Amino acid sequence: MVPVRDEEQDLATSIRRLVTYLRTRFPFTARVTIADNGSTDRTWAIATGLAQALGEVRAVQLAQPGRGRALRTQWSASDAVVLAYMDVDLSTDLNALLPLVAPVLSGHSDVAIGTRLARDARVIRGPRREVISRCYNLLLHATLGTRFSDAQCGFKAISADKARILLPLTSDTGWFFDTELLVLAQRAGLRIHEVPVDWVDDPDSRVRIAATALADLRGIARVGWGLARGTIQVPALGRRAPAAGGPGPAGPGELPRQLVTFLAVGAVSTLGYLLLYLVLRTGLPAQPANAISLLLTAIGNTAANRRFTFGVQGRAGSARHQVQGLLAFGAGLLLTSGALAGLHQAAARPPRVAEVTVLLVANLAATALRFLLYRCWVFRARFPDPARASHATVTTLRPSLDRAAQPGGSDR
Repeated sequence: MVPVRDEEQDLATSIRRLVTYLRTRFPFTARVTIADNGSTDRTWAIATGLAQALGEVRAVQLAQPGRGRALRTQWSASDAVVLAYMDVDLSTDLNALLPLVAPVLSGHSDVAIGTRLARDARVIRGPRREVISRCYNLLLHATLGTRFSDAQCGFKAISADKARILLPLTSDTGWFFDTELLVLAQRAGLRIHEVPVDWVDDPDSRVRIAATALADLRGIARVGWGLARGTIQVPALGRRAPAAGGPGPAGPGELPRQLVTFLAVGAVSTLGYLLLYLVLRTGLPAQPANAISLLLTAIGNTAANRRFTFGVQGRAGSARHQVQGLLAFGAGLLLTSGALAGLHQAAARPPRVAEVTVLLVANLAATALRFLLYRCWVFRARFPDPARASHATVTTLRPSLDRAAQPGGSDR
């Protein structure tokens, strides 16, 4: 499936290229569905023309825009064995399509995603998008406990039988749909296969980074809150990873090691904060850029300190730790926001170097306080009650193969 909106420039060329690949190099029966969602240019006319000229192509039209809405609507109605989609600009090299679909067709995996963040991936894009992508996926790891590397790559496949169960649980109609579906798939215990891709950024991309980032943050909060409260009920469809251990030691003998690790994590977080601030500052005012940069790095910093500094493993208590960590970082926000306000009060248009220097000093000033809060409040040692901690049980389920490989068709 190829969701499109106002793509009259690229649509015909991309679809003909895709059909040529499917005819000459793809060994399975495939159908290409062009899902026009709310176009106002000649996209629909071009799509219907392609459907008439090419037997593998069909065109459907949705009155309302939204990539997530288009995917959920058309995938829910499809009769294909495997459901897949790709972006119309074909930023992902088509040579990755067979490695993407084959594990799902064979039954080895339930979901397959292209990843631009794997070591073997070859990616050409600007530093701004690279930093934002990595920070977003780090944010997902820290808040929702995700284990897949790249939630946003427009190159995914899922078995139709699993999709029919998960799609009704999704609600996003835009760009966050991919992330929501993957989070639900992981929570359901499905096997997610990752394919390193060759990917070239489209310089004419219409994705509005700031608006999309805010929508993604709202989506993360909604899904996390729903899973925590139990309003999002995910059925067990496969093998679940066993829960890991609890808090590590926090006694006096651990202080030197914790301090060194905390400083190392803080240095990496500060560098990431500054890079992210510089990237966001190109399109946002100083205060919003600072707040978003601090929020993202705060979540990543809490997750890193939770795992490496204080030895806490598993998802148990992670939401509480993140909330407490954000409260600890509130001091950093007050300090950095106050420092920025003071700088702009002193100079109407301070140079960017001055902004970065002031922010760096303010962040360093909050480091000592955060460490004390982490050690004495957020991650303080909680020794278990011997009467309640007599044993732990880990259950591993062998994944079921509920279907044989069916090279009977897939929907792109």
